[in-house]
Amino acid sequence: MSSKLDPMDLYDVRSELTEDEIMVKDTVGRFVDDKVIPLMREAFEKHEFPRHLIAEVADLGLLGSSIDGYDCAGLNSVSYGLICQELERGDSGLRSFVSVQSSLVMFPIHAYGSEEQKQRWLPAMARGEAIGCFGLTEPQGGSDPSNLKTHAKRDGKDWILNGSKMWITNATIADAAVVWAKTDEGVKGFIVEKDMPGYDTQEIENKFSLRASVTGAQFFNNVRLPEASVLPGVSSWKGPLSCLTQARYGITWGVIGAAQACLNEVLNYTQDRILFGRPLANTQAIQIRLANMSRQITTAQLLSLRLGRIKDKGELSPTQVSLAKWNNCRAALDIARDARDILGGAGISAEYVPIRHMLNLESVITYEGTETVHQLVVGKELTGVNAF
Repeated sequence: MSSKLDPMDLYDVRSELTEDEIMVKDTVGRFVDDKVIPLMREAFEKHEFPRHLIAEVADLGLLGSSIDGYDCAGLNSVSYGLICQELERGDSGLRSFVSVQSSLVMFPIHAYGSEEQKQRWLPAMARGEAIGCFGLTEPQGGSDPSNLKTHAKRDGKDWILNGSKMWITNATIADAAVVWAKTDEGVKGFIVEKDMPGYDTQEIENKFSLRASVTGAQFFNNVRLPEASVLPGVSSWKGPLSCLTQARYGITWGVIGAAQACLNEVLNYTQDRILFGRPLANTQAIQIRLANMSRQITTAQLLSLRLGRIKDKGELSPTQVSLAKWNNCRAALDIARDARDILGGAGISAEYVPIRHMLNLESVITYEGTETVHQLVVGKELTGVNAF
């Protein structure tokens, strides 16, 4: 007889990982079990981001982990995905912090920045000594980034930046923001530092999702920027969209961790909860629902692993990322909701993780492209027709 399968990994995806990838997964997993999970309930309830974890995350080499050099770990894409999976098993807020720092700030500086910009920011960000944020989304923009209103105009050797951004992770704690604006020369990225005159941020309060994460608005009122603040390597939509592709890739892995946390919770609960003289796990209805969760998690794991291998070969298409982001976020949210329901009245208590993951995933399925946006990306690939 075959040995018992891992309930969190029915297809033994672990056996497809390299030794280095397994080491990354296990190291981050232990960190999440020991340092993250014990404090996330309180952080969520208090609407606080556990900033003291940044130093430990940095010490593990999790910031800018896919970048070679500049004090970064130089890991492959699958390793970065596994980092996101384990972190989000703890909480989407911590994974969001690492995603923004790595994929939305360090990536564009590395891909499009000058050597001076790379030397100044990347090592400090890798060590957690500097925090970054990514300014693209605007109040009127949402799913239509082409409706960009933030603009920059040349003034002698400088640039003058005006506009505002909304729903920006890390906005109020960031030392530097990579801000995307329209110019007469195309869409450009600017590194805006926190103390520059005319730049202000405001935290968004009263969130019922991603409460253990910092979310804010940015305001730019005639911010004067030297030419040295411009990312010189791109002047088109390729800049911000390539960043989103990097971040979306990590999300496809991250939500697997949230789903696994919910499944693990209800597996334990249904074996202990006795109703009508037997454990819930002994009923057909519950077993069917648990099996469906496992099916969705297994499908998501295989999609993300394949996506990571394609990415490491340099053959990744944004449409492939959209398919996985759409599928995996929907699966994770459905699992979290069903897990909450299986727990009954206990499901609305923060004593159990599904309600927190469920609320977080309502944001994760929305940011970096809504479900509908990713469906239309895939539809355009199939038909050749842009239906946006």
